[in-house]
Amino acid sequence: MRALLTPEQGTPELITTESQFLDCITQLASGKGAIAVDAERASGFRYSSRAYLIQLFRRGGGLHLIDPIPLKDSPLIAQLNEVLGGCETVIHASTQDLPCLREFGIHPNLLFDTELGARIAGCERVGLGALCESLLEISLAKEHSAVDWSSRPLEKEWLDYAALDVAVLLDLKDEIAKLLESQGKLHWAMQDFAAILKAPPPKPRNEPWRRTSGVHEIKSRYQLAIIRELWIKRDQIAAEIDLAPGRLLSDYVIVALAKSKIKSRAEFLKLPEVKARVRNEIQKSYIDTWLEIYLAASDLKEPDWPQQRGKSDSLPPAKIWKVRFPLAHAHLSHAKHNLAALASELAMPLENLLTPELVRKICFDDGKERLQELNAKLIAATQTQLRLNGAREWQIEKCATILSAALAESEALPTVQEVDQSEPVENPNSKE
Repeated sequence: MRALLTPEQGTPELITTESQFLDCITQLASGKGAIAVDAERASGFRYSSRAYLIQLFRRGGGLHLIDPIPLKDSPLIAQLNEVLGGCETVIHASTQDLPCLREFGIHPNLLFDTELGARIAGCERVGLGALCESLLEISLAKEHSAVDWSSRPLEKEWLDYAALDVAVLLDLKDEIAKLLESQGKLHWAMQDFAAILKAPPPKPRNEPWRRTSGVHEIKSRYQLAIIRELWIKRDQIAAEIDLAPGRLLSDYVIVALAKSKIKSRAEFLKLPEVKARVRNEIQKSYIDTWLEIYLAASDLKEPDWPQQRGKSDSLPPAKIWKVRFPLAHAHLSHAKHNLAALASELAMPLENLLTPELVRKICFDDGKERLQELNAKLIAATQTQLRLNGAREWQIEKCATILSAALAESEALPTVQEVDQSEPVENPNSKE
C-alpha cells in the first residue's frame, strides 16, 4: 500500500486569470480520453453550494486547479465545455458536485460516476479513499475534507489534497469499469449515469422549516409558529450574507426560544442556550432581529399558527401501512423480501437495484383496496409506472415482474418477530 500526499506530477499553480485559464483549456484539448473533474464547496460554512475550487485532470492534458470565483463570468467557460463535450467526464459522487459545476457553467454530456459504479459493482466501501485502497492499493490523506474552501488564500496542503482527489480518478474509473464489465453490469451503470445527467433539479421542499433539528419535540402550534418565523427570517438573512444558517443562529437556539416566555432583550440573553450558542460578533449583531421576530411571532393569533403536521405530497409513512393500508403493506412486504433476494444475487445494494421511495410508490397503489392477479396486463402496467417514475430499462427488466407479483398478493409476509413467536410457517409464497 502506497501513501500519497501529493500527486505524482506535482500540485499545479492555482488558476485565477484568463490567460492561465486559456492555457489550461488548451492543454486539456491536447490530451486523450476521459477528463476527471472534482469540486470543493464550503458546506457548513456558506449558504450557497457554489464551487470554490474546481479540479481537472486528463492524461496528456495535465492536472489543473481552477479558482472559480475570479473566473465565474469568463467567456472561456464555453470553450472548456466544448472540450468536455467531446469526451467522458469522470466524477466521484456526481450528484453532489454537478449542481455547483453547472452553476459555474460546466455541463458534462457523458458521465462516469465512480461512486455509483462501485455500488453497482458490489464494492463494500465506496468512498474515494476506500476505493483507492481496495482497487489501486494507495492511501489518500483526507484530513482537509471539511475545511472552509471559501477562505482565501487557499493553503498549499489543501491544494495538495484537492489535486490528489482528481489525479487518481481516471485510474480508479478504469478499475471500476473492468469490474462492471466482468459482471455484465457496465451497460446498467451507463444507463444510471445518463439518468443522472437528465434528472431535473429537485423540487423545493414543502415547509422546509419543519426540518429544524428538535422540532419533533414541539407539540404546541403556538411554538411551531415561533420556530417557523425565526427559521424564515434566518434563512433570508443567511442567503443575503452567504453564511450557513446554523452559523448565524443554531436550530438549538430557535427551539429554545420557542419553548421560552421571554419578554425582553435581557431575558433573551439570560437563556442558557443563547449563552452557549450565541458567541461570535456576527451572531451577536442579530440579537435584536431575533428578539423582534420572536415577539412578533408570539402575537400571532391561532388562525395563523401552522398545523401540527405539515402538508406533504409524499406517501404516508410505511410504519402505519399495516393498520391503515393493509393491502399496500402486503404488497410492500413481498416486494422488499424478493427485491432484497435479487439484490443479494446481483451483489449490489438494494437501494441501487431500485430506490426505496419508488418501491413504496409502486406498492402503495394510491391506497386502493383492490386485489389483482399476476398477468401480462399487470406486468405491463408496472413497467409503465416504473418508466414514468425514472427507473432505468435494466431496472425495469429485473424488477417489474417481482413488483407485479407483489401487487397480486393480499397477505403480508410475517415479520421476523412474528415468526419467532409462532409455530413454523409454510412458504408464504405458496398457493393452495
